[in-house]
Amino acid sequence: MSVQDTVPKGGQFILEEADIHSIFTPEDFNEEQQMIARMTRDFIEGEVAPKREEIEKLDYELTVKLLRKAGELGLLGTDIPEAYGGAGLDKISSSLIGEHIVRGGSFSLSHGAHVGIGTLPIVIFGNPEQKAKYLPALATGEKIAAYCLTEPSSGSDALGAKTTAVLNEAGTHYVLNGTKQFITNAGFADVFIVYAKIDGEKFSAFIVEKEFPGVSTGPEEKKMGIKGSSTRPLILENVEVPVENLLGEPGQGHKIAFNILNIGRYKLGVGAIGASKWAIQLATQYAKERKQFNTEIANFPLIQNKIADMAIRTFVNEALTYRTGGYLEAAMQHLNMEENVFNEAAKAIEEHAIEYSIVKVFASEALDFVADEGVQIHGGYGYISEYPIEQIYRDSRINRIFEGTNEVNRLLIPGTLLKRAMQGRLPLMEKLQTLQKELTGYMPLMDLSESAELLEAESKMLESAKKLFLMVGGTAVQKYMQKIDREQEILENLSNMMITIYALESALLRAKKTASRKGEAAAQLQVDMTRAYFQEVWSDLEKWAREVLVATSEGDVLRTQLSIVKKLVRMQPINTIALKREIAKRIIEAEQYTTTVK
Repeated sequence: MSVQDTVPKGGQFILEEADIHSIFTPEDFNEEQQMIARMTRDFIEGEVAPKREEIEKLDYELTVKLLRKAGELGLLGTDIPEAYGGAGLDKISSSLIGEHIVRGGSFSLSHGAHVGIGTLPIVIFGNPEQKAKYLPALATGEKIAAYCLTEPSSGSDALGAKTTAVLNEAGTHYVLNGTKQFITNAGFADVFIVYAKIDGEKFSAFIVEKEFPGVSTGPEEKKMGIKGSSTRPLILENVEVPVENLLGEPGQGHKIAFNILNIGRYKLGVGAIGASKWAIQLATQYAKERKQFNTEIANFPLIQNKIADMAIRTFVNEALTYRTGGYLEAAMQHLNMEENVFNEAAKAIEEHAIEYSIVKVFASEALDFVADEGVQIHGGYGYISEYPIEQIYRDSRINRIFEGTNEVNRLLIPGTLLKRAMQGRLPLMEKLQTLQKELTGYMPLMDLSESAELLEAESKMLESAKKLFLMVGGTAVQKYMQKIDREQEILENLSNMMITIYALESALLRAKKTASRKGEAAAQLQVDMTRAYFQEVWSDLEKWAREVLVATSEGDVLRTQLSIVKKLVRMQPINTIALKREIAKRIIEAEQYTTTVK
């Protein structure tokens, strides 16, 4: 049975138990995908890393030159169909490029903006004529792309854009006016994907060329991080755009914008994995070189604890992100990208919007944690720009703002779940009714005694966590009904619970899948990291649940609910100090992130 045959609906993970065969994991990479990863690493090590300092000084010519070299190797055309000059490879292959190219520093942002949000609108939502005109040059790097959604007065509120498009009297061109803000690659891009409202109402997407009269850019922004990437405003003054450069139909721009953001959120997660692995490697190598009190600091338990925590977060991030990548690949593989697949593609990508937002939030915050600990392990040297960990730290911060802020994504996660329940796409209400009967009846304590089955206790804990979320979420919905969107603190807590449950389940399924294939001994490090993560975040679930219930209930009802919570969050404590020391030992021995036991 293949992963594609068992792909669940978006958000279904919160309602039902998942199977190890329903997820894609890094252990599923095939030889071709691993070869692409190696080629990307070699390109970065040989061509980009030696010039990182020049790139950070905003050397446009060098960046464009390197992008074109990447194009010669096929690193720009992975998602572009062969008929239009690309390789037409799977989404996991393009993900691996994104993971490994991050060691190029700011270059990775220029690359990602071009191959991702810049090119994918044409790949996925363009018609055959638009694809034939633009994709061959974008695949080689002859032309560079940029994505223009944000405006000075509309960031997360994308549909509040003020840029306008008016059809001229001849009906041959749309005349665009407005300003786009924070546009990556603006300083050297040739093709811009621009969003504007036709007649001030119909939110639409256009392909705009740099050479069109009236197109200009403002000055470079001076940024905290990603200093080697170009970030400028795009200014449109009476720009005449041919009607054939409209992507889709008038008023369909939201389908393009939101689904490109969905993919962007996933790809951000992939980049965060690569940056986290890089930070772990730098930190462990430094910890083995640096001596204090006549011993390597890697021997200090508190340093080991940091390294273990860094590895655990990265393992979980890798598990949930590539699990989601498997869903994206399954959704997209049946679409013929040589044709016009606008509506089919929009529907396919939108299906796992909840999971893409989860990836974005978890990955960006995991990387911030890893980068921060990496700097701390370096001590004072971590604050010095000569050490790459300093750049990783600065560059990581933008990820919590990119592709919709983490706050907006946190509101989207439970909001989308509830909306799908109302549409009948997920049996949420039916599940709530069944659970209510179970919880109000006799409820024995969960048996967490030792079992011969691998990760049996954690599996039971996960089942309880899902019940906890459904009970708490159902209580909140029952109280606030349609007005729940105003209760942002409650939605944030529900979102945190969903994110954590998806993370717990992804780690659990990955470790079990590895053990089923390679044996429990080979999976021991993954099992240890999974168990440690369960212990680490379990109390958070209880805290979020209690906060919501106290805000939504009172009296005897609240006391009953809190007693149910106490039963659901029961756990068997384990010695995480010893567990993390063992995890750290494996990482320090390898001098890099690893999930295998040799």
